[in-house]
This record gives sequence, C-alpha cells and structure tokens, in this order.
Amino acid sequence: MKRLYRYRWLAASSLLLLGFTFGMPLTAPLFASAFPQLARPMYLQDAFTTLVLAHLSIVLLSGAIAVLGGVAAGLLVTRPAGRPFRSSLETVLAISQSFPPVAVLAVAVPLIGFGETPALIALVMYGVLPVAQGAMTGLSSISPAILEIARGIGMNRWQILYRVELPLAAPVILAGVRTSVVINIGTAAIASTVGAKTLGLPIIVGLSGFNTAYVIQGALLVALLAIVADQLFDLLGQRWAPRAGPALRGGGSA
Repeated sequence: MKRLYRYRWLAASSLLLLGFTFGMPLTAPLFASAFPQLARPMYLQDAFTTLVLAHLSIVLLSGAIAVLGGVAAGLLVTRPAGRPFRSSLETVLAISQSFPPVAVLAVAVPLIGFGETPALIALVMYGVLPVAQGAMTGLSSISPAILEIARGIGMNRWQILYRVELPLAAPVILAGVRTSVVINIGTAAIASTVGAKTLGLPIIVGLSGFNTAYVIQGALLVALLAIVADQLFDLLGQRWAPRAGPALRGGGSA
C-alpha cells in the first residue's frame, strides 16, 4: 500500500496518457460541446497511438545520441589530457543550445531535405548540453581520496572509471539526461514542421486551421508524455544512489 501511494503520481499520469492515447476519439462529444463553432473538433487524420509511438521514437533516438555524445564529451574533458579543453567545450555546447530548434531546421532542411534527419540534428544539438554538463559535474565532484583508495587497492584506470567514477557520478549524469529528455519531448513537436510524424501534427494543423481543439489534443499528449518521463526518471534516480563501498570492494581481483 505504501508503495502504491509513493508511485501515485506516476500511476495517475501513466493511466491518463494511456487513456487519452487509445481513447481520444471517444472524447469527441466533449470537444464538440466545448467548441461548437468547429465543424471538425476531433483530429482524425492520424491515429493518436501512431503519433505517440512516432514521437517517442524520435525522442529516444535523439536522446540516445545526445547521451552517448554528452557522456563521451564529459569523460574526455575530465581526464588529465582533456582538461584544458573543458572551457572550449562548454562554450561550444552553450552556443549549440543558443540556436532555436526552428532556426536549426531552417538551415538543415535546404541542405538535407525534409523528414526526421533535420529534426534529429536539432534535437541532439538541444539535448546534448544538459547531459554533458551532468557528466562533467558528476565526474569532477568525486573526492580525490576515493580515487586514491581505488588506486591503493590495485585498480587500474579503466577499473576506476567503470567501478568507481561512473557509478558515483551516475545520479548527476541521470539528472542531466532527465532534463534533456523532458525538454526534447516538448521540442520534438516542431519536427512535424519539416515532415516528421510526431504529436506536433495536430498542433500545427490546429494552428494553421484555427482549430483550438486540435491544438489541445496534441498538447495534452505531449504534456502527459513529459510528465510520465519525468516521473520515471525521478523513480530511477531514487533507486540509483551512489555506493562507494561496493565499487571499491574487490578491485584488484578483476
């Protein structure tokens, strides 16, 4: 019972997301009464399940690229050989996020064409900064005494990285990933402006056709997706607590 109470917000938001994803057409009478001036108050051009899955796929793909690139960049500039490049990396990442995604799409589409590729470029550029910052902060905040203990029990640099540094930095890195993914869930809606299928389709169609009901339907699902993702990362962060002891035990045996 206590566990159910603890996860009540995750359960409630997940049920709402599933309910609206599969049952949005059933709400047609509600939208018809709320917007009686609209001849077509329910978006029916695409199934909402298809739009949700397409939206998730582009967010997951761009998120995976951003996580790999951000963590790799964080690792690079926290090693002795890469520390002089940290300020330069932070400047480049800050500049990349300062460009609005719409501007990135406007530049990428003439060069690459319409579709998911320019949207992925914009989402990766927008999502890599929080991950890289989390990786740099987490890896830099590890106490030198812990690293010295790891060396003293016979760990080499790779064992220290995988058994000590990454486990201890994981909660901070996860916080950066959480920020990146939640932001990109909302940002991915603009991918529909360049031909990618996302939950931005009903929003864009609604804006172009002055159909507020379409805008609400798309925005509602985007918001619920972001809430569910944020709750899942919060749950994962609570379980992913740093433990130096297990990381250091038996280091010389591997």
